[in-house]
Order: sequence, then structure tokens, then C-alpha cells
Amino acid sequence: MKITLIKPSLGNVITGYNINDGSMEPLQLAIIAGLIKHPDQVILYDDRLETIPFDEKADLVCITVDTFNARRAYQIAGEYRKRGVKVVLGGMHVSLLPDEATLYADSVVVGDAEPIWDEMIADYKKGQLKTRYNAPFGVPQDGCYPDRNIFKGKKYLPISLLQFSRGCKYNCTFCSVSKFFHHAHQCRKMEDVLYEIEKDNLKTILFVDDNMITNREELSVFLKELIPLKVKWASQSSIDMVNDKALLRLMTDSGCVGNLIGFESINPNTLKWFNKSPNLRNFNNYKEALEILRDYGFMTWASFMIGNDFDTNDTIDRTVEFAIKNKFTLSFFHVLMPYPGTKVYEQFKSEDRLLYDGHWWNHPDYRYNHAAFRPKLMTPEQLTEATIKANKDFYSLSSVASRIFDTKTNMKNLFNLMVYTRFNHVLKKTSI
Repeated sequence: MKITLIKPSLGNVITGYNINDGSMEPLQLAIIAGLIKHPDQVILYDDRLETIPFDEKADLVCITVDTFNARRAYQIAGEYRKRGVKVVLGGMHVSLLPDEATLYADSVVVGDAEPIWDEMIADYKKGQLKTRYNAPFGVPQDGCYPDRNIFKGKKYLPISLLQFSRGCKYNCTFCSVSKFFHHAHQCRKMEDVLYEIEKDNLKTILFVDDNMITNREELSVFLKELIPLKVKWASQSSIDMVNDKALLRLMTDSGCVGNLIGFESINPNTLKWFNKSPNLRNFNNYKEALEILRDYGFMTWASFMIGNDFDTNDTIDRTVEFAIKNKFTLSFFHVLMPYPGTKVYEQFKSEDRLLYDGHWWNHPDYRYNHAAFRPKLMTPEQLTEATIKANKDFYSLSSVASRIFDTKTNMKNLFNLMVYTRFNHVLKKTSI
């Protein structure tokens, strides 16, 4: 039996927008590959990097679906089904909108795939594939290890993706992760994580956790065990980590080089609207928190949500100035997206502010990182233009040149300098 795994591209990007440049390994599909037992075979096609050979033999096709690539995922599913191949859809978008996804697939997986994979494959082989499989949220990757062989020959960025935990305890109004995991958080068995690092000889790691510091007690034990492995790592963490100096020291000692932090806004009113509680507790224009991060030598990759109910062209410009002034290694300026199931989506729907009939992810006119709603203080077109400008300004030559001069972070050592130059180059290309 041959199983084909598909990572869809963003099928509706604007011309010249190189969002697929600098792609990272799709870890979720390597986890699925690790579940596949001999003599079944597996192959990965990454739509971001290569042409999918639809006429190549496949017995079963499994596609991971995010909201941004849902339309392209459904197109790919349709091509295989036209050829008589069974298609299973999974991923966060499918779990949020299973009834929609069912229209485009023979079967859908709601929740994590690991607990139901063997049952689904057995049903397929008996010709009794169910329309829907509902998986409980439990210990991530329990005894399961990714098969990274499926990445061979593909031009991914030289960093290995790994997970220590899934979920987040916070309840931000714009976040689909909270909805997907029901505000819960679970850590993997740390012996499994350590074994995976050693087994696959991972040296430069990006932990893909939604918020790695959620369970600080368990993380602290893990980081102590990580120290002897001498890896370099980064993850996504909330800014309230600055309140735990012992944890910050363990992060440093275990090889942490930086963190992706969701700042979202420099306006406390927006943070309240977003229910971004860890930011509100550490606000004061983030000055003290940022100094602590710099003192520990952490590079900061800052994420901002543009287009909230308090945003204007002026506030967006000041947000970019804030990011440049603080010499963030990287910054991401995203148009606020009303993801299905979130409180922001429900608010905009009740206020009749959603564009594209509310289903922007599946509309042929929607383009990546463009407004999908009517902002309060701007037009959708103004919001889109302001977001594009924000990314261009941050990755302009003058900005890249000025931000590099931080000896505590970006120029701390040769490794940091290489990270800075490589990723700023990649993201400058995507902002064109």
C-alpha cells in the first residue's frame, strides 16, 4: 500500500509574493510518516517546493490543512478523487470546520491523528473507511517519532522542527489554537523528546510548541536534561517568561538562542481587546521585559497583529518604529485574520464586517495577508497596503543595517550573526 502525504502551498498568493521561499519542514507529516508500518510505503510531496504528480500511483492520500491553504488543499484533494484515489484531510482547519472539509474528502480527522491512525488504516484496508474520525486530545506523539527520511532531497531551511508540548492555556480572542485545544496544554514524555533528538542527531532545533513555557515545572526538568546534548534551539514563548529568572538561566544553559514572541500590539487597549493577559501584566511599553531578554542574550522574533479596532496608519507606523528601535532580529506584521471559531470571527460576523461571505479562506478573490474584514478606522484596502508597507519598512536595507548592531543579541556570536543575516535575507524577499 502506498500512502502519499501532501503539504499544500498557499494557492492564492499575489503575484511576486515569495511566501514559499525559505520553507521549513512540515513536521506534522513526518509524524504521520512515523506511524506508517512496513510493508506500507510513504512519500511526501510539498506543494510549496515541487509539482505534485497527480497521475503517479497512490492508494491513499493524506493532506494537512491550515486555514490559509484550505482552498488549495481542497483543489488537490479534488484532483486525486477525480482519479479514484481516496483522500483523508486533517489538520487544524479541518478540526475547526469538519463539516466543510467533509465536502472535499472521503474522510476527515478531527483532532490529533496519532490515536486513530491504526484504526483508520485498518478501516481503509477493509474498504470501510469512515467519513469522520474523532481523536481525543492527549499526550502528544506518545511513543511516536517522526520519519524525517521523507524530507531528503527537499530544499528546506537548515533547522529541525521538534515539539515538546501542544496547546496553550491562554484564551486570546484571535487565536485558533485556543479553540482547537480547548485551552488545554499537554507535554510530551520528555524521555521521548530526548531520545528523538539523539536518534535523529538534531543540533539546531525549532520547538514548534504554541507556548513552550506553559508548564514551567516540567519544562525546567526537561531543560536540565537537555544541557548535555549541546544543541541550539528556539521556540515560541509568551513574554511572561521574563518573570522567572531561574527558567531563563536554564534556557540559556540548555542552548536557547531566541524566542518567537507574540507582542501583537504596543497599545494596551488592543491587548485588552485581544485578551492578551501575559502581555498586559508585563507591558510598560515592554521596556523592562525586553531588557531582561537582551541581558540573557536571546534574539527576539516579534509577531504583531495589524488591523485591530484601534489601528490607523499612524499606529501601524509607530509599531514598525518600535520593532526597529528595539533591534528585533525578525518581525512579522500580519493582517488580523478572523479565523473560524474564534471570538474575533464571531464578533466581526455579528457586526457584519466579514468580507468574502465570511469564508475568506475558500474564496477565489482572497489573497494571503490581505484584509478579510472591514476595520473600524481604515478601509480594507488601506489595511492591506499598510501591512505590506510595514513588512517592507522593517526589512528595508536601512532597517536591516541598523538592527544588526546589537552585541547582546544579533551580534553576540557568529551563530547569531548567521541567523540574523540568513533570515533577514529570506524575509526581505518575501516582503517584496
